[in-house]
Amino acid sequence: MSEFKVIRSPMEALKKYFGFSGLREGQDQVVASIMEGRNVLVVMPTGGGKSLCYQLPSLCRAGVCLVVSPLIALMKDQVDALVARGIPATMINSSLSFPEQKERLEGMKRGAFKLVYVAPERFGHEGFMHALAEVDVNMVAVDEAHCLSQWGHDFRPDYLKLGKAVEMMGRPQVAALTATATPRVREDILKHLGLDDPVTIVRGFARENLHFRITACDTHKDKYKRLYELVKRYKTGIIYCSTRKKVEQVYEALSDFGLSVTAYHAGMTDEQREEAQNAFMNRHADIVIATNAFGMGIDRADVRFVAHFEIPGSVEAYYQEAGRAGRDGEEAYCELLFNHADLRTQEFFIEGVNPGIPLIVELYELLRKHCSAETHDVMWSLEEMAERLKCRNAMQVGAALSVLIRNGAISRHDVPGQRVKLTRVTDPSVSGLKIPLDEDALREKEVRDREKLKAMTEFAYSSGCRQQWILNYFGEEDGVPCGRCDQCLALGVEEGQSLGEEETLVVRQALSGIARASVRLADGSWQGRWGRTKIIQMLKGAKTQELLRTSLVRLSTYGILSRWSEDDIRQLFRAMQMAGLTRMSGEADRPLITLSPKGNEVMMGRKKASLVWPFARRGKISVSMEQARVRSTGNLAALGEFDEDLFLKLKELRNELAREAGIPAYAVFHNSTLEGLARLKPTTRRGAMNVHGIGEQKAARYLDDFLEVIAEHCGV
Repeated sequence: MSEFKVIRSPMEALKKYFGFSGLREGQDQVVASIMEGRNVLVVMPTGGGKSLCYQLPSLCRAGVCLVVSPLIALMKDQVDALVARGIPATMINSSLSFPEQKERLEGMKRGAFKLVYVAPERFGHEGFMHALAEVDVNMVAVDEAHCLSQWGHDFRPDYLKLGKAVEMMGRPQVAALTATATPRVREDILKHLGLDDPVTIVRGFARENLHFRITACDTHKDKYKRLYELVKRYKTGIIYCSTRKKVEQVYEALSDFGLSVTAYHAGMTDEQREEAQNAFMNRHADIVIATNAFGMGIDRADVRFVAHFEIPGSVEAYYQEAGRAGRDGEEAYCELLFNHADLRTQEFFIEGVNPGIPLIVELYELLRKHCSAETHDVMWSLEEMAERLKCRNAMQVGAALSVLIRNGAISRHDVPGQRVKLTRVTDPSVSGLKIPLDEDALREKEVRDREKLKAMTEFAYSSGCRQQWILNYFGEEDGVPCGRCDQCLALGVEEGQSLGEEETLVVRQALSGIARASVRLADGSWQGRWGRTKIIQMLKGAKTQELLRTSLVRLSTYGILSRWSEDDIRQLFRAMQMAGLTRMSGEADRPLITLSPKGNEVMMGRKKASLVWPFARRGKISVSMEQARVRSTGNLAALGEFDEDLFLKLKELRNELAREAGIPAYAVFHNSTLEGLARLKPTTRRGAMNVHGIGEQKAARYLDDFLEVIAEHCGV
């Protein structure tokens, strides 16, 4: 390999090797700070171009940039891309044999590489650290730096070795980069790396091309129906599931539809995972169903949607995974299919990753007893350890190992050609009872994990702009409503079109029923006593034997919404939930519904209800009157079902009109208005005025064009 000629400036390197003439906002500040010799902490969203921030400066100075990266697949993708651009780069990890690792270390000493990607566990090897002493390291770039922090959503003990390693290397410049870090996680990163007076650059959490949506799903059937709609509409996407079993179930369900899908989870072999990833990246499969093991470093730009089949364990994890949509800058959609009962899975995970001290000590004693006399090593998988401990899941064993690593009692090492890691006991003469395990710290971590899940649950039930909520969570408090999420579109149908008197009365009646089925606490808040289904039946005035045996039938609100069907009331409950008027409490397998503070104010008439009315017409009461008229003529078909083909035609017209006027599409008509038109199929202005979202001004400006499309579609 010929000697690399150092480039004079980052902009020259940018043009020569990457073909760009300018940097994005935020990238320029990071590159300038690094060129000034400052340590930096960079927080940019997925797809924000973090890698370029350290790659460019490394080409403008002598020496090598060490890039710490957690995944072999991620390293390979980055190195292949750099080499293809003519930049000398390589990687060192457990996938290489010892001779290959030695050869690359020798190349580093000779200055044969500008960037070397390294797994964090390498820094725990004495031989590797000794070799680095002879290498001119100009910078250490720590990718996915949130893995350093126990407050982060993806803590990895191997990352804790980096602070000491940086010290041993003589404190070269450090750039720490992550896509998701709250202010607390940022503090943790800086502390563990020992960075004094760094430049902290937080840029662009807002993704202006992403549309966030939360869909309440009562059953798995509802989820599969919605998934099929997403796949049919957006074609290319990632579907995240919480467990391997669920990945396989969803994969099987979507495969039955004849879709081009693949699956990815940690239980697959390395070859199977690589095959699945390549199928998705090479566009042989357009849909991947995966656990959170998939995605770090995935750079397929045309992902049009990311769906979460179940709620993830933290806002950080959710936003990082959702952020894999729309990396090409085009419109993309992020949807959470939410059912309160799904929290049970995350609660199980929290128990798994927070083992008690007895299990930790028992595991240590097992390793101490069975390690080799010479090297103090054990070659067991997590599953083998769990089986020997009679532990119900390997997750607890993995978490217990992490605690022992942090306390210096053991270390874990990759073995070339082996999937199972080697576990080494530091000093087998030390009893497990002598390890200084901090019970308070362990308890605090469990509390933090539960706080993260609570925040994610609050997000699922939140009212107001989805993206603004996320920005506030990450400390960007000056964010403004995105105008694209389901909540923004629901609230921005047409200015001044709040709920009418009849609709407001119905909402207050429903809230009153929930209140009477709850308990009022001393502080004025409400505590739920019943699940949603029972309260819906009570409001309907159902006469099932199970309901009649409860005290609900004696409430004054029993049957107050008897003119509505249970399905209609359920839709109303979803709308109130998404507007933040109700909240859920209780266990995951028995969620209880009650009023939120906002819902209490609406019920008392002190605050106006602001929610998207869940029916196509303006007011369910109006629909009931229309149904009565239709029944009198026997023409039930006049109301009609949802016509998706017509909806797509109306949407195409809406988008065309918006482009011509240079305004957002929802400023013409909101999707719910188009849905109303696609259900009602009016052919006159007067008929169309019953659809929610159509006022006099918009009718005068746009309606005739839509009526023409409806008439043509219906053959009128």
